[in-house]
Amino acid sequence: MRYVCSVCGYVYDEGKEKRAFSDLPDSWVCPLCGASKSLFAPEKKEGEEKKAAPAAAPVRMDGDLEKLPAGVLAALCSNLARGCEKQYKEEEAGLFRELADYFASITPEEEKGDLKVLDELFQADLEQGYPAVEETAGKAGDRGTQRVRVWGEKVTAILHSLMQRCQREGEAFLEHTEIWVCSVCGFVYVGDEPPAICPVCKVPAWKFDRIEGRRMA
Repeated sequence: MRYVCSVCGYVYDEGKEKRAFSDLPDSWVCPLCGASKSLFAPEKKEGEEKKAAPAAAPVRMDGDLEKLPAGVLAALCSNLARGCEKQYKEEEAGLFRELADYFASITPEEEKGDLKVLDELFQADLEQGYPAVEETAGKAGDRGTQRVRVWGEKVTAILHSLMQRCQREGEAFLEHTEIWVCSVCGFVYVGDEPPAICPVCKVPAWKFDRIEGRRMA
């Protein structure tokens, strides 16, 4: 039987590996992207239909807009700045960076910033947020948003996986290694060197930035 990584598409073939996937330890990770064993699923047979996703939460379209906290606005403006940079729109990128810095400066300290809360947020995004985006974009025929959704979901999945590994392994998880972030899609990789190509957006290794000044909580 073959199992496929939901992040990068790596295939674990039990026949070639001479070892059942179920016999691999829980600490085993994808050799290409570092995704945990739980992010693998049995390869679907040709013609096999995908299981219907759970109903997504309805998206409000009646003008009753949600007030976003400053921290979310800071992240949003920062992402928009990066998007402008990719389009060589430096003036617009600079304005979004200014907004991001402002919202970051007024963001209060997170009182409940523990890993349990973070885990709940990851789960909510993967189980509700991304399906809602996919449903809305699909109805609108917005292929650009659908592509961004795919990238975002994979990046969120790898972040969730890394957080769980950190919880299991403690400080040893990040000792004597580096953390790399794809400057295009945000994919995070833990290792001495970045991957040859990004497992999510397929850009080359030189598009990865090494994270400096990190510390364990």
